[in-house]
Amino acid sequence: MGNVLIVVEANTNGSLRKATLNAITAGHQLAKATGGDVHAIVLAKDATALAEAVKEYGVKVVHAASAPQLEHPIAENWAPAIAAAATAIGAEWVGAGATAIGRDVLPRVAAKLKAPMASEILSVDGSGADVTVTRPMWAGAVIATVKLAGAVKCFTARTTEFAAAEKSGAGEVKAFAAPAADKQYSKFVDFKEVKSARPALTEARVVVAGGRGTKGDFKPIEGLADELGAAVGASRAVCDAGWQPNDLQIGQTGKVVAPALYVAAGISGAIQHVAGMKGSKTIVAINKDGDAPIFQIADYGLVADLFKAMPELQAAIKATK
Repeated sequence: MGNVLIVVEANTNGSLRKATLNAITAGHQLAKATGGDVHAIVLAKDATALAEAVKEYGVKVVHAASAPQLEHPIAENWAPAIAAAATAIGAEWVGAGATAIGRDVLPRVAAKLKAPMASEILSVDGSGADVTVTRPMWAGAVIATVKLAGAVKCFTARTTEFAAAEKSGAGEVKAFAAPAADKQYSKFVDFKEVKSARPALTEARVVVAGGRGTKGDFKPIEGLADELGAAVGASRAVCDAGWQPNDLQIGQTGKVVAPALYVAAGISGAIQHVAGMKGSKTIVAINKDGDAPIFQIADYGLVADLFKAMPELQAAIKATK
């Protein structure tokens, strides 16, 4: 019987981050496959309040690790506590969301546990000793089915591929004494949050993204986004050119999104970008190049100049309100 341990993340205001709910769902699938239970670990200066929130999501035990060195998600500080908790509960799987924190912390946890790791898993299959997971390779052009060997396995879960866990009964909260941190090679200096009136890119139901075809003019993109209450995204070419900040980049080396509606304007559809948005439920492409690869994955395509089409689309939507 293999237990699953999920690492909990918090928003800057201390609330439970949605990415953790996606990871908990992946944890439930793994626990069902292995016959174990889902546990969670909260690491913070004071983990009590967040642990109480997490226990509502079908988690058997939430291990609350409170210590001054755990206030910020520094891998050298978090990894020893996570590894110790995994060992204490006999975890077969240890995971987190495939976020900046998850990508930073989980490889170090895997190293401490001498465990194999699968990053950005997309699904879980099989049962018992035959559990496999899938993960993307080559910018999503290949989906690999992976079977990890070892008493303990680590993973990060791509949040767009697992539904957010829902409240399904409260577990219990237990205090966990975190061991000493590793030798410090890095330290927390400052956190500068990017504040915007628009929704967060990775959590928005609608995303309007612009590419090289905007020539740096994002007014049509922003206008339509505001009309739809959407988040604004950008291709790597746009960010590399300095037209938009890097935190808006969508793609293999940017953020992965899967909104209900994705509008791609002036984006050619290079594989690097497609890897970050092809999970969107409905894709609308606007590009004056009728041979652009983006039309191959789009549900709706419009061969037109975005500077003409986008304002017209914005006006049409406004007229229906």
